[in-house]
Amino acid sequence: MSVVAPLATENTPAPLLPVRNPMLRAEIEDLLYHEAELLDTWKLKEWLALFTEDGTYYVPSTDLSRDASSDTSLFYIADDPVRLRERVVRLMKKTAHAEWPRSRTRHLVSNVRVLAEGDGEIKAAAAFATWRMKHGNTDVYIGSSHYRLRRIDGGLRIVEKRIFLDLESLRPHGRVSILL
Repeated sequence: MSVVAPLATENTPAPLLPVRNPMLRAEIEDLLYHEAELLDTWKLKEWLALFTEDGTYYVPSTDLSRDASSDTSLFYIADDPVRLRERVVRLMKKTAHAEWPRSRTRHLVSNVRVLAEGDGEIKAAAAFATWRMKHGNTDVYIGSSHYRLRRIDGGLRIVEKRIFLDLESLRPHGRVSILL
């Protein structure tokens, strides 16, 4: 006989799913909070070291479905490992006009969830809000980050980071010149 959990209604909340490994979620939270601090302090080489050698970074445009591929759709950012390293090098130079002088940013991370675990990888997601302050303007980027993580040498490393912006468009921002 199988037991089926009741569906949530207006008056009753959805049943809570058990956390399989609460220590794993805490470890992922620590990684994401550390990542946010590195980005806010412009320690981009250290941020890049959080990625695996084959690590990728994607920001699909806001009109695409979540399963869109950068092979067939236009993304704001679709960085393979080489492009990701080049982006970090470029952002650290004074010739990166969009970010010189550097923007002040504040990355906030919340609602961290472990989505799946297996085959040597962990899938996790988090909500984020990133404030960017520059030239008297403040822009806010909000959305969710989806991660594929792999344990290497006892620590978690980022295999893929995919940002889903909850904005209808990049207006008034006009661009994504910071790392989210």
